[in-house]
Amino acid sequence: MSTYPTWGFIMAAGMGKRLRPYTDTMPKPMVPIAGKPVIDHTVGQLVKAGVTDICVNLHYYGDMLRDHLSATHKNVNFHFFPETELLDTGLGVKKALPLIGDQPFYVINGDAFWENGEDDSALLRLAKEWDPARMEVLMLLEPVDRMILTKGVGDYDFDEATGRMTRSKTQQGKYMWGGIRICDSRSFENTPDTPFSFLKIFDAAEARGQLVGIVHDGAWHHISTPAELEAVDAVYTENRKKKDMPEIDVPKLRA
Repeated sequence: MSTYPTWGFIMAAGMGKRLRPYTDTMPKPMVPIAGKPVIDHTVGQLVKAGVTDICVNLHYYGDMLRDHLSATHKNVNFHFFPETELLDTGLGVKKALPLIGDQPFYVINGDAFWENGEDDSALLRLAKEWDPARMEVLMLLEPVDRMILTKGVGDYDFDEATGRMTRSKTQQGKYMWGGIRICDSRSFENTPDTPFSFLKIFDAAEARGQLVGIVHDGAWHHISTPAELEAVDAVYTENRKKKDMPEIDVPKLRA
């Protein structure tokens, strides 16, 4: 069974402290790669996958991010969720459930940056695999041994036959999860109404055999530090002519 989500949630409220000094003057999702803010790449991928409504939580430089998205992506229905105090990754998304309802939706980290494989978009691959009868969360995975530009962390291993995930608590797994997943409201059952991490949802789904993953067939990069950002930016600046990465007028990176 496959369902194509029309809703997405981009988690964009974080402080981006590890990416300073670049985040001293802008939120982390606004940091540009090859002249294009990371979040614009994500919005573009969501729109290409058929998403019409995108929720975004806001905190650090929230007004800047809201104004940029509203002015740049006029064909998208944005729903903004300002956080006066950070709600952590779990509660931040949970706040949007009354609006989204029971349908499946994408949840994407605000700093996620990826290229699609040759056959299809990563988001559509997830949508085609989504089956609520056997999964509560479906996540995109990147093999650690394929990560060259940025450092990989072995978050998970998984059963290739069933796709079921096992978290490596020592971070020695073969796969890093890419901050991209599909879930629905069932994932949030029995979660608190106080700040909590999305990892709580992953662990609960894993315990029920309902945490499933697929391996990404394109490039994915973990952008956490200035060195990682600069390495990725250098490569993609050389490939700026790619159709899905036009240059726009945003602040340029400075060493």
